[in-house]
Amino acid sequence: MEAATAAWMDRALHMAKEALENGEVPVGCLMVYNNEILATGRNEVNETKNATRHAEMVAIDQVLDWCHQHDKDPDEVFAHTVLYVTVEPCIMCATALRMMKIPLVVYGCQNERFGGCGSVLNISSDDLIGTGEPFQCIAGYRAEEAVEMLKTFYRQENPNAPKSKVRKKECSK
Repeated sequence: MEAATAAWMDRALHMAKEALENGEVPVGCLMVYNNEILATGRNEVNETKNATRHAEMVAIDQVLDWCHQHDKDPDEVFAHTVLYVTVEPCIMCATALRMMKIPLVVYGCQNERFGGCGSVLNISSDDLIGTGEPFQCIAGYRAEEAVEMLKTFYRQENPNAPKSKVRKKECSK
């Protein structure tokens, strides 16, 4: 599994680099079913002006399209699909992965602000009614590379960020 995991994470890191080059938060992922890549995703939030277009959500949509084209049951496909992603899925994505019944997520670095696999909330393992079964996570795979890409992104100016609305208080004496 180690050689395959390395190859899959190489591809996820490539997707993250592509996101970075397109002005997106550098998160990349792929979904592997029966040793075949069904989907690759990268953040498309700024590009689409849609806050839900995280890498994992893009990949979920691609798998659903693949299932439709190949006349496969999405429940069956997702139940045997592994997600490789460069950054811990956020709370939204972790919830979607759980509801899609993905059994295993291999990720790079932690997401200390929005992580849904233990950093902020434990969507992946908590007892949550009506959200399907918990899923297994393997954390920290090639985390340093993922962190470096995130640092590169956050050092640059985000042209899509709203202008600051902070007002300076005037001193009154």
